[in-house]
Amino acid sequence: MPPNRRSSGDAKPTVRKPRAFKKAAAGKGDPLYNQSVEKALAIFEAFGEKGRALNLGEIALATAMTKSSAQRCTHTLEKLGYLHRDLQLKRWMLSPRSLSLANAYLMGHPLIEQATTHLVDLNQASGESVSLSEPDDTDMVYIARFPSRKRFFIHMPVGHRLPMYCTAAGRAYLSALPPDEARLIVRRSVIRKFTPMTTTDPERLLALIDAARKAGYAWADQEAYRGDLTIGAAILGVDGRPIAAVNISGPTSRWSMDELRNAMSSVLLQTARAASSGIASRLGDR
Repeated sequence: MPPNRRSSGDAKPTVRKPRAFKKAAAGKGDPLYNQSVEKALAIFEAFGEKGRALNLGEIALATAMTKSSAQRCTHTLEKLGYLHRDLQLKRWMLSPRSLSLANAYLMGHPLIEQATTHLVDLNQASGESVSLSEPDDTDMVYIARFPSRKRFFIHMPVGHRLPMYCTAAGRAYLSALPPDEARLIVRRSVIRKFTPMTTTDPERLLALIDAARKAGYAWADQEAYRGDLTIGAAILGVDGRPIAAVNISGPTSRWSMDELRNAMSSVLLQTARAASSGIASRLGDR
C-alpha cells in the first residue's frame, strides 16, 4: 500500500480540474475543436483524479458538466465498453477496455523498446526499483517500471504521474533543459507539500535543479512519498534535448540519501547514456 502522503502538518492538496477540461480555453475560436471529445476525455481523467468509482453527480462536478451532459457521455462510453455501471453501488467505473488507450501508446514505443534491456540491467545491478518516465506539461508520467524484488511499500503503476519539481526524474529532466525553460516550468507548477520533506520554495528548487545540472543527475529525499529516496538522470534525444528520465528508488530502511547517491549514481548515469545513445541510433537508422 502506498504511504499516506499527508500528515497533519502538510498543506492541503490543491483542487485541480481534469487536464482535458483545463485545456478547454485552447479550443475557443477554433472551428475544428470538438467539445464532445473534450468531455469524454475529461470523464476518463476524472476517475484518475477523484477515485475508482464515481456517481453521476461526482462525474458532473469533476468535469464541470451539467448532469444531463454527463449522463449522455457516460451512457455512450458504457455502450462503447469503456465504462461499467455497478448497479448496487449506483456508480460508474472504468472497464478493462479503457486500458487499450494506454496500450496503444505503449506498444511499439521506441524508447521503451530500446531502453528496456538497460533498465532491467540497472534493476538487477541496484537491487532496487527502476522507472522510466516522460514529461507531460509540468509532470512526469511513468511509462515503464521494474520493481525491486526486495520488500518495498510504494505502488507506482504505469501511467502514474508526479510533479517535476518534487521528483528526481523531474528535476533530472529540468536540469537538462536550458535554465530559462526550467525556470518557466517551475513557475507554472502548482507547488504544494506531498510530505513534510517536500521542497516548495521556488528559489531552493532552482538551486537543486542547478546542482543536478552540475552533477549530471538529480535526487529527492522523501519529497513525493515518505520513506522513498530517489536519484534520476535525463535521457537525451538526437538533438541533445531531454526526452525522458530514468530513476532508482530505494527505501530509507535500506539506504541513506548519501549512500544511494554514492553507490548508484555512476551506474544510473551509465544507463541514461546507454539509453540516449540507443535511441539516437535507432532514430538515425530510420
